[in-house]
Amino acid sequence: MAPEAPARSGHVVIGVDTHKHIHVAAVIDPVGGILDSLTIPTDHGGYQRLLDWAASFGRIIAFGIEGTGSYGSALASFLRRNGHKVVEVSRPDRRLRRLNGKSDTLDAENAARSVLAGFATAVPKTADGAVEMIRQLKVVHDTAVKDRSSTMITLKAMLVHSSDDLREQMAGKSRKMLARHLAALRPRGIDTVDDANRHALRSLARRWQALHAEAADLEQMIKDLVRAVAPDLLDRFGVGADTAAEILIVAGDNPERIRSEAAFAKLAGISPVPTGSGMTSGRHRINHGGHRQLNAAIYRTVIVRMRFHEPTIRYVERRTAEGKSKRDIIRCLKRYVIREVYHLVKANPATGEIAS
Repeated sequence: MAPEAPARSGHVVIGVDTHKHIHVAAVIDPVGGILDSLTIPTDHGGYQRLLDWAASFGRIIAFGIEGTGSYGSALASFLRRNGHKVVEVSRPDRRLRRLNGKSDTLDAENAARSVLAGFATAVPKTADGAVEMIRQLKVVHDTAVKDRSSTMITLKAMLVHSSDDLREQMAGKSRKMLARHLAALRPRGIDTVDDANRHALRSLARRWQALHAEAADLEQMIKDLVRAVAPDLLDRFGVGADTAAEILIVAGDNPERIRSEAAFAKLAGISPVPTGSGMTSGRHRINHGGHRQLNAAIYRTVIVRMRFHEPTIRYVERRTAEGKSKRDIIRCLKRYVIREVYHLVKANPATGEIAS
Protein backbone atom coordinates (compact mmCIF):
# COMPACT_ATOMS: atom_id res chain seq x y z
CA MET A 1 0.00 0.00 0.00
CA ALA A 2 1.50 3.34 -1.07
CA PRO A 3 2.07 5.85 1.74
CA GLU A 4 -0.34 8.79 1.89
CA ALA A 5 0.90 12.11 0.59
CA PRO A 6 1.45 14.68 3.36
CA ALA A 7 -1.45 17.07 3.93
CA ARG A 8 -1.14 20.46 2.22
CA SER A 9 -3.23 23.62 2.45
CA GLY A 10 -2.34 24.89 -1.01
CA HIS A 11 -1.19 28.24 0.44
CA VAL A 12 2.47 29.05 1.08
CA VAL A 13 4.69 31.69 2.65
CA ILE A 14 8.17 32.32 1.27
CA GLY A 15 11.03 33.42 3.53
CA VAL A 16 14.16 34.94 2.00
CA ASP A 17 17.59 35.47 3.57
CA THR A 18 19.33 38.10 1.46
CA HIS A 19 23.03 38.59 0.68
CA LYS A 20 25.09 40.64 -1.74
CA HIS A 21 25.51 37.99 -4.45
CA ILE A 22 22.92 35.30 -3.59
CA HIS A 23 19.55 35.00 -1.88
CA VAL A 24 18.36 31.86 -0.09
CA ALA A 25 14.61 31.17 0.01
CA ALA A 26 12.49 28.64 1.90
CA VAL A 27 8.82 27.81 1.30
CA ILE A 28 6.52 26.82 4.14
CA ASP A 29 2.95 25.49 4.03
CA PRO A 30 0.77 26.27 7.10
CA VAL A 31 -0.21 22.58 7.22
CA GLY A 32 2.63 20.76 5.50
CA GLY A 33 5.49 22.71 7.08
CA ILE A 34 8.78 23.39 5.28
CA LEU A 35 8.55 22.11 1.71
CA ASP A 36 11.78 23.14 -0.03
CA SER A 37 14.59 25.70 -0.27
CA LEU A 38 16.27 27.50 -3.17
CA THR A 39 19.40 29.57 -3.79
CA ILE A 40 19.29 32.21 -6.53
CA PRO A 41 21.66 34.88 -7.88
CA THR A 42 20.79 38.53 -7.23
CA ASP A 43 19.69 39.47 -10.75
CA HIS A 44 16.45 39.69 -12.71
CA GLY A 45 16.74 36.10 -13.91
CA GLY A 46 17.19 34.87 -10.36
CA TYR A 47 14.19 36.85 -9.12
CA GLN A 48 11.98 35.41 -11.88
CA ARG A 49 13.21 31.92 -11.09
CA LEU A 50 12.30 32.44 -7.42
CA LEU A 51 8.83 33.66 -8.34
CA ASP A 52 8.15 30.71 -10.65
CA TRP A 53 9.50 28.27 -8.07
CA ALA A 54 7.34 29.73 -5.29
CA ALA A 55 4.19 29.67 -7.44
CA SER A 56 4.68 25.94 -8.14
CA PHE A 57 3.85 25.10 -4.51
CA GLY A 58 0.47 26.84 -4.40
CA ARG A 59 -1.04 30.23 -3.80
CA ILE A 60 1.50 32.65 -2.33
CA ILE A 61 0.32 34.41 0.83
CA ALA A 62 3.36 36.67 1.26
CA PHE A 63 7.12 36.95 0.96
CA GLY A 64 9.04 37.60 4.19
CA ILE A 65 12.36 39.23 3.31
CA GLU A 66 15.30 40.18 5.52
CA GLY A 67 17.11 43.41 4.63
CA THR A 68 14.48 45.08 2.46
CA GLY A 69 16.40 48.35 2.88
CA SER A 70 19.73 46.93 1.72
CA TYR A 71 20.52 43.68 -0.13
CA GLY A 72 16.85 42.74 -0.41
CA SER A 73 15.59 46.04 -1.83
CA ALA A 74 15.78 45.00 -5.50
CA LEU A 75 13.99 41.71 -4.83
CA ALA A 76 11.30 43.42 -2.77
CA SER A 77 10.72 45.94 -5.57
CA PHE A 78 10.51 43.14 -8.17
CA LEU A 79 7.95 41.19 -6.12
CA ARG A 80 5.80 44.28 -5.49
CA ARG A 81 5.75 45.06 -9.20
CA ASN A 82 4.46 41.53 -9.79
CA GLY A 83 1.59 42.03 -7.35
CA HIS A 84 2.84 40.09 -4.34
CA LYS A 85 2.71 41.11 -0.69
CA VAL A 86 6.14 41.77 0.83
CA VAL A 87 6.75 41.81 4.59
CA GLU A 88 9.92 43.08 6.22
CA VAL A 89 11.47 40.51 8.58
CA SER A 90 13.89 41.43 11.35
CA ARG A 91 16.99 39.43 12.18
CA PRO A 92 16.17 36.25 14.18
CA ASP A 93 16.33 36.42 17.95
CA ARG A 94 19.87 35.79 19.25
CA ARG A 95 18.63 33.25 21.80
CA LEU A 96 16.97 31.19 19.07
CA ARG A 97 20.14 31.36 16.99
CA ARG A 98 22.17 29.97 19.89
CA LEU A 99 19.67 27.16 20.43
CA ASN A 100 19.04 26.18 16.80
CA GLY A 101 22.25 27.21 15.06
CA LYS A 102 22.59 29.47 12.04
CA SER A 103 22.69 28.95 8.30
CA ASP A 104 21.23 30.76 5.32
CA THR A 105 18.53 28.09 4.93
CA LEU A 106 17.61 28.28 8.64
CA ASP A 107 17.40 32.09 8.41
CA ALA A 108 15.09 31.81 5.39
CA GLU A 109 12.91 29.29 7.24
CA ASN A 110 12.77 31.58 10.30
CA ALA A 111 11.73 34.48 8.06
CA ALA A 112 8.87 32.42 6.63
CA ARG A 113 7.78 31.29 10.12
CA SER A 114 7.82 34.89 11.40
CA VAL A 115 5.39 35.95 8.67
CA LEU A 116 3.17 32.90 9.16
CA ALA A 117 3.03 33.40 12.94
CA GLY A 118 2.24 37.11 12.62
CA PHE A 119 5.44 38.29 14.32
CA ALA A 120 6.60 40.08 11.15
CA THR A 121 3.99 42.54 9.89
CA ALA A 122 5.94 45.64 8.80
CA VAL A 123 5.41 46.84 5.25
CA PRO A 124 8.78 47.88 3.78
CA LYS A 125 9.39 51.22 2.08
CA THR A 126 8.95 51.22 -1.67
CA ALA A 127 12.14 53.30 -2.13
CA ASP A 128 11.13 54.32 -5.65
CA GLY A 129 10.19 58.00 -5.41
CA ALA A 130 11.31 61.45 -4.31
CA VAL A 131 11.85 60.43 -0.69
CA GLU A 132 14.38 57.81 -1.76
CA MET A 133 16.11 60.56 -3.74
CA ILE A 134 16.23 62.67 -0.58
CA ARG A 135 17.61 59.74 1.44
CA GLN A 136 20.45 59.07 -0.98
CA LEU A 137 21.43 62.74 -1.18
CA LYS A 138 21.28 63.05 2.61
CA VAL A 139 23.59 60.07 3.11
CA VAL A 140 26.21 61.83 0.98
CA HIS A 141 25.52 65.21 2.62
CA ASP A 142 25.96 63.83 6.14
CA THR A 143 29.26 62.18 5.27
CA ALA A 144 30.48 65.41 3.66
CA VAL A 145 29.58 67.37 6.81
CA LYS A 146 31.29 64.79 9.01
CA ASP A 147 34.45 64.85 6.89
CA ARG A 148 34.38 68.66 6.84
CA SER A 149 34.32 68.81 10.64
CA SER A 150 37.12 66.26 10.86
CA THR A 151 39.20 68.25 8.39
CA MET A 152 38.78 71.49 10.37
CA ILE A 153 39.78 69.74 13.61
CA THR A 154 42.91 68.39 11.93
CA LEU A 155 43.68 71.79 10.40
CA LYS A 156 43.51 73.54 13.77
CA ALA A 157 45.67 70.85 15.33
CA MET A 158 48.29 71.34 12.60
CA LEU A 159 48.11 75.12 13.03
CA VAL A 160 49.40 74.71 16.59
CA HIS A 161 52.76 73.61 15.13
CA SER A 162 53.02 76.59 12.78
CA SER A 163 55.30 79.57 13.11
CA ASP A 164 54.47 82.36 15.53
CA ASP A 165 53.75 84.78 12.67
CA LEU A 166 51.24 82.45 10.97
CA ARG A 167 49.47 81.61 14.23
CA GLU A 168 49.16 85.30 15.01
CA GLN A 169 47.71 86.04 11.56
CA MET A 170 45.12 83.25 11.91
CA ALA A 171 44.03 84.13 15.46
CA GLY A 172 40.34 84.93 15.84
CA LYS A 173 39.35 84.07 12.29
CA SER A 174 36.17 82.13 11.49
CA ARG A 175 36.44 78.67 9.95
CA LYS A 176 35.60 80.02 6.51
CA MET A 177 38.16 82.84 6.71
CA LEU A 178 40.73 80.47 8.18
CA ALA A 179 40.32 78.05 5.28
CA ARG A 180 40.42 80.91 2.73
CA HIS A 181 43.69 82.36 4.04
CA LEU A 182 45.42 78.99 4.51
CA ALA A 183 44.32 77.77 1.08
CA ALA A 184 46.15 80.78 -0.41
CA LEU A 185 49.51 79.85 1.13
CA ARG A 186 52.37 79.56 -1.37
CA PRO A 187 55.14 77.47 0.19
CA ARG A 188 58.21 77.59 -2.07
CA GLY A 189 59.77 74.23 -1.26
CA ILE A 190 59.79 71.45 1.29
CA ASP A 191 63.20 71.93 2.89
CA THR A 192 62.15 72.58 6.49
CA VAL A 193 59.49 71.48 8.98
CA ASP A 194 57.79 74.84 8.55
CA ASP A 195 57.59 74.26 4.77
CA ALA A 196 55.94 70.86 5.32
CA ASN A 197 53.55 72.42 7.80
CA ARG A 198 52.48 75.06 5.27
CA HIS A 199 51.92 72.40 2.59
CA ALA A 200 49.79 70.41 5.03
CA LEU A 201 47.73 73.45 6.05
CA ARG A 202 47.11 74.45 2.43
CA SER A 203 46.00 70.92 1.54
CA LEU A 204 43.64 70.70 4.53
CA ALA A 205 42.20 74.17 3.84
CA ARG A 206 41.45 73.32 0.21
CA ARG A 207 39.91 70.04 1.27
CA TRP A 208 37.67 71.88 3.75
CA GLN A 209 36.60 74.34 1.06
CA ALA A 210 35.73 71.53 -1.36
CA LEU A 211 33.72 69.68 1.28
CA HIS A 212 31.98 72.91 2.31
CA ALA A 213 30.93 73.60 -1.27
CA GLU A 214 29.81 70.00 -1.75
CA ALA A 215 27.71 70.06 1.44
CA ALA A 216 26.10 73.37 0.44
CA ASP A 217 25.16 72.05 -3.02
CA LEU A 218 23.68 68.85 -1.57
CA GLU A 219 21.79 70.82 1.08
CA GLN A 220 20.15 72.94 -1.61
CA MET A 221 19.16 69.84 -3.63
CA ILE A 222 17.64 68.27 -0.52
CA LYS A 223 15.74 71.46 0.33
CA ASP A 224 14.32 71.69 -3.21
CA LEU A 225 13.13 68.08 -3.09
CA VAL A 226 11.60 68.49 0.38
CA ARG A 227 9.73 71.60 -0.73
CA ALA A 228 8.41 69.73 -3.79
CA VAL A 229 7.26 66.70 -1.74
CA ALA A 230 5.91 68.26 1.47
CA PRO A 231 6.11 72.09 1.43
CA ASP A 232 3.99 72.46 4.56
CA LEU A 233 6.72 70.81 6.63
CA LEU A 234 9.14 73.65 5.98
CA ASP A 235 6.49 76.19 7.00
CA ARG A 236 6.31 74.79 10.55
CA PHE A 237 8.23 76.68 13.22
CA GLY A 238 11.63 75.10 13.94
CA VAL A 239 11.45 72.56 11.10
CA GLY A 240 14.31 73.13 8.67
CA ALA A 241 15.27 71.22 5.57
CA ASP A 242 17.40 68.74 7.50
CA THR A 243 14.64 67.92 9.99
CA ALA A 244 12.00 67.70 7.26
CA ALA A 245 14.26 65.35 5.29
CA GLU A 246 14.63 63.02 8.30
CA ILE A 247 10.85 62.99 8.79
CA LEU A 248 10.21 62.12 5.16
CA ILE A 249 12.94 59.47 5.08
CA VAL A 250 11.38 57.60 8.00
CA ALA A 251 7.89 57.90 6.47
CA GLY A 252 9.16 56.70 3.10
CA ASP A 253 7.58 56.99 -0.33
CA ASN A 254 4.60 54.97 0.96
CA PRO A 255 3.70 56.66 4.29
CA GLU A 256 0.31 54.94 4.29
CA ARG A 257 2.12 51.94 5.79
CA ILE A 258 2.26 53.92 9.07
CA ARG A 259 -1.27 53.43 10.36
CA SER A 260 -1.46 56.07 13.11
CA GLU A 261 0.42 58.93 14.69
CA ALA A 262 1.06 56.67 17.71
CA ALA A 263 2.80 54.20 15.39
CA PHE A 264 4.84 57.07 13.93
CA ALA A 265 5.82 58.15 17.45
CA LYS A 266 6.96 54.61 18.22
CA LEU A 267 8.92 54.52 14.98
CA ALA A 268 10.70 57.69 16.10
CA GLY A 269 11.38 56.33 19.60
CA ILE A 270 9.17 59.00 21.20
CA SER A 271 6.42 56.78 22.63
CA PRO A 272 6.66 55.69 26.31
CA VAL A 273 7.31 52.04 27.09
CA PRO A 274 5.38 50.34 29.95
CA THR A 275 7.58 48.93 32.73
CA GLY A 276 5.00 47.92 35.31
CA SER A 277 5.38 44.66 37.22
CA GLY A 278 3.66 43.45 40.39
CA MET A 279 3.46 46.43 42.75
CA THR A 280 4.69 48.91 40.13
CA SER A 281 1.84 48.78 37.60
CA GLY A 282 1.29 51.88 35.50
CA ARG A 283 4.96 52.88 35.32
CA HIS A 284 6.62 53.83 32.03
CA ARG A 285 10.12 54.61 30.81
CA ILE A 286 11.55 56.45 27.83
CA ASN A 287 11.77 54.52 24.57
CA HIS A 288 15.42 53.91 23.66
CA GLY A 289 14.54 52.31 20.31
CA GLY A 290 13.23 53.79 17.10
CA HIS A 291 14.95 55.91 14.47
CA ARG A 292 17.55 57.86 16.45
CA GLN A 293 18.25 60.42 13.69
CA LEU A 294 14.55 61.36 13.54
CA ASN A 295 14.40 61.46 17.32
CA ALA A 296 17.34 63.88 17.36
CA ALA A 297 15.75 66.02 14.63
CA ILE A 298 12.50 66.32 16.60
CA TYR A 299 14.53 67.19 19.70
CA ARG A 300 16.25 70.04 17.85
CA THR A 301 12.87 71.36 16.73
CA VAL A 302 11.63 71.31 20.33
CA ILE A 303 14.71 73.17 21.61
CA VAL A 304 14.27 75.89 18.95
CA ARG A 305 10.60 76.29 19.87
CA MET A 306 11.35 76.43 23.59
CA ARG A 307 13.62 79.38 22.94
CA PHE A 308 11.85 81.37 20.21
CA HIS A 309 8.24 80.10 19.82
CA GLU A 310 5.92 82.13 22.04
CA PRO A 311 3.17 79.47 22.50
CA THR A 312 5.82 76.88 23.41
CA ILE A 313 7.47 79.30 25.85
CA ARG A 314 4.12 79.80 27.62
CA TYR A 315 3.54 76.04 27.69
CA VAL A 316 6.96 75.48 29.30
CA GLU A 317 6.21 78.13 31.94
CA ARG A 318 2.84 76.56 32.77
CA ARG A 319 4.18 73.02 33.00
CA THR A 320 7.15 74.19 35.09
CA ALA A 321 4.73 75.83 37.52
CA GLU A 322 2.91 72.48 37.76
CA GLY A 323 6.13 70.83 38.94
CA LYS A 324 7.25 69.16 35.70
CA SER A 325 10.97 68.85 35.10
CA LYS A 326 12.57 70.23 31.94
CA ARG A 327 13.27 66.68 30.77
CA ASP A 328 9.60 65.69 31.12
CA ILE A 329 8.46 68.87 29.34
CA ILE A 330 10.76 68.12 26.41
CA ARG A 331 9.31 64.60 26.18
CA CYS A 332 5.78 66.03 26.04
CA LEU A 333 6.75 68.57 23.39
CA LYS A 334 8.42 65.91 21.25
CA ARG A 335 5.17 63.95 21.31
CA TYR A 336 3.23 67.04 20.22
CA VAL A 337 5.67 67.73 17.37
CA ILE A 338 5.58 64.16 16.05
CA ARG A 339 1.77 64.29 16.08
CA GLU A 340 1.85 67.56 14.16
CA VAL A 341 4.24 66.39 11.45
CA TYR A 342 2.52 63.02 11.04
CA HIS A 343 -0.56 64.70 9.60
CA LEU A 344 1.65 66.56 7.11
CA VAL A 345 3.28 63.45 5.65
CA LYS A 346 0.51 60.86 5.79
CA ALA A 347 -0.77 59.65 2.46
CA ASN A 348 -3.87 60.96 0.78
CA PRO A 349 -6.12 57.87 0.59
CA ALA A 350 -7.55 59.02 -2.74
CA THR A 351 -4.25 59.55 -4.56
CA GLY A 352 -1.69 57.64 -2.52
CA GLU A 353 0.50 60.78 -2.49
CA ILE A 354 1.83 62.59 0.54
CA ALA A 355 -0.63 65.21 1.68
CA SER A 356 0.74 68.73 1.50
